[in-house]
Amino acid sequence: MTNHPFRFGVTLLTVGSRSGWRARVKEVEDLGYDVLQVADHLGLTAPFPALVAAADVTSIRLGTFVLNAGILSPAYLARDVADVHRLTDGRLELGLGTGYVPTEFEAAGVPFGTAGERLRKLETTLAETRALLAAEADHPQPPIMLGGAGERMLRLAGREADIFSFSIMAGVTPGVAPQEALARRIQVLRDAAGDRFADIELNLFVAALGESAEKVDLEIIRQASGLDDDQLTQLPGVLIGSPAEIADRLRRYREEFGLSYISVLEPHMAAFAEVIKHLR
Repeated sequence: MTNHPFRFGVTLLTVGSRSGWRARVKEVEDLGYDVLQVADHLGLTAPFPALVAAADVTSIRLGTFVLNAGILSPAYLARDVADVHRLTDGRLELGLGTGYVPTEFEAAGVPFGTAGERLRKLETTLAETRALLAAEADHPQPPIMLGGAGERMLRLAGREADIFSFSIMAGVTPGVAPQEALARRIQVLRDAAGDRFADIELNLFVAALGESAEKVDLEIIRQASGLDDDQLTQLPGVLIGSPAEIADRLRRYREEFGLSYISVLEPHMAAFAEVIKHLR
């Protein structure tokens, strides 16, 4: 279904010391990952400084996964993106989302608003940021990743994204099997993208993995989703089995759904590296 090769990303969550950060960045590359990613939440790593610091000790790509566009000014974002793109030798992947944590909007002094209002803010921020970057003399234009699961976000991505990341909720539609729910969302993206669909790289966010259901830590996504453990273990973004079994599942995902770019969180970094070995 896709001609995209597998790529693998990992999101590091905290910086710690300079030497500790550099060591973990090197570990990411040594384990076989293609992209080092940083999320955008208060209390976690500040994305842009961390990525610039990482650029000095690794040759892999560097991405935001994903920035909260709801609290960003296009003028300041374009300035920062341009210089981070330059300071990372063009290795930046710019991930953007609507934001979904009300307390982070409150801390920034910005109204949380409705889902539709946040999506419109994302669309405006993306358009204005792109225009400002295009006006720069060297035209820094990193690939754009959008992420989520809602149909309006998928339609926006079909028009604008280079990469789309399916969140854990992409496998959730009441009364629909999880993989069918994901397939339906991919079809929405395909329909919106038209002829450019083949050029969009499809990313799957893996929220948890383990050799058995009993060994998978579901606490974070249980709280975020409101689903019970039996439901969670059926989701496409929860991978259960041996490394070889998970690798076979991801091959099937690429064949059936076109998912070729897989991202995991730092706590799963070492375990998922064993899966990567089967997919190289």
